[in-house]
Amino acid sequence: MITLIAALTIWLNQQTRVPTSQADSVSLAAVMSDSDEANPNQGRFKRVTGPVELRFPDDHARHDDFQNEWWYFTGNLEGDDGRRFGFQYTLFRFHLGSTADVVSDADQVPNKSTASAWDSEQMWMAHFAISDLESERFYSEERFARDALALAGATSQRWWLGSWEVVASDNGWKLQALAESMGLELQLVPSRSKVLQGEQGYSRKGPKPGQASHYYSHTRLDVSGRLEVDGWSGQVKGLAWLDREWGSGQLDASQTGWDWFALHFDDGRDLMVFQLRGLDGQPSGFASGSLVWPDGHYQILSGNDFTMQPGRRWRDELGVEWPMSWSIDLPQHDIAITVEAAFDNQRWRASVPYWEGMVDIINQNNGAEIGRGYMELSGYADSTKANQ
Repeated sequence: MITLIAALTIWLNQQTRVPTSQADSVSLAAVMSDSDEANPNQGRFKRVTGPVELRFPDDHARHDDFQNEWWYFTGNLEGDDGRRFGFQYTLFRFHLGSTADVVSDADQVPNKSTASAWDSEQMWMAHFAISDLESERFYSEERFARDALALAGATSQRWWLGSWEVVASDNGWKLQALAESMGLELQLVPSRSKVLQGEQGYSRKGPKPGQASHYYSHTRLDVSGRLEVDGWSGQVKGLAWLDREWGSGQLDASQTGWDWFALHFDDGRDLMVFQLRGLDGQPSGFASGSLVWPDGHYQILSGNDFTMQPGRRWRDELGVEWPMSWSIDLPQHDIAITVEAAFDNQRWRASVPYWEGMVDIINQNNGAEIGRGYMELSGYADSTKANQ
């Protein structure tokens, strides 16, 4: 039987279509699992076991000693005509171990004598999406590249996959991504210092040593530029968020997904909270977050500092139910909010099934909208859980 990583290797090499069933997709949580059965080559990778000093701009670049990492932009934008959009641009790196060792049982690897410059043990995946609130349409495109011939990569100054790229500028980053029905050319400028999530960038995800990531965020980026989507084009501006994480085997085998929120309040505060869920769909006990004030100082939050309760659910065409409304409370900070999807159908229908989209922040006391943000829901479409 082919192991998960063997399957992932073949899948990443061959994936060219949109999944038509849950069995066609791969769980991102499984790729990040600490399970020896799921990831038999994980012992060759460096693990995150405690805080280290993060150095910039060096740590903006790739970390090949670790199994996976990502560069993650999300944001809310408005056109000059008031039309509202959300956007996501994510670059993922997956180190799959030795291809020859991993998939030899599947007879998928040519003889080493046929090795060429195309051979690589690493894969890159990029996700680009635009949410259009007016039409309630979600546009998305997924691309892959081998870690060869400079088809994709990440230095301290540039992150790219093909023509999609993020390039450092004097005061931030320039993002450019063009696809068949959509495109972005944006300037993203941090308006406050970065946040080192967890314990000085050490973010625990599970009960065992090494089940953790290095994690930092730029929580508030001023955005300006141009957007095109399905016939609409124009200048846009708004706010965005950048998350950076890297690690190896971050999740315990008993964990199946997560709920993550990056929120911009109108009063200038930024809030990130997340929780990891177990195989039974309930919170696993690992949750964290951060609250950032307008002057840039911040407080790291533990799971004891906040509560998250799902509400209204939306059922997609595959029968998967996604929680579209959440009550989030931070009693010590007088925050009692409802986070509501701007519209429901912002679900990724690509190789990795998840929900990622724009949300509104509602004051529970008076029903007023007090901010906007992004929500990510992972693991709900996991084929094993869905077929039970």
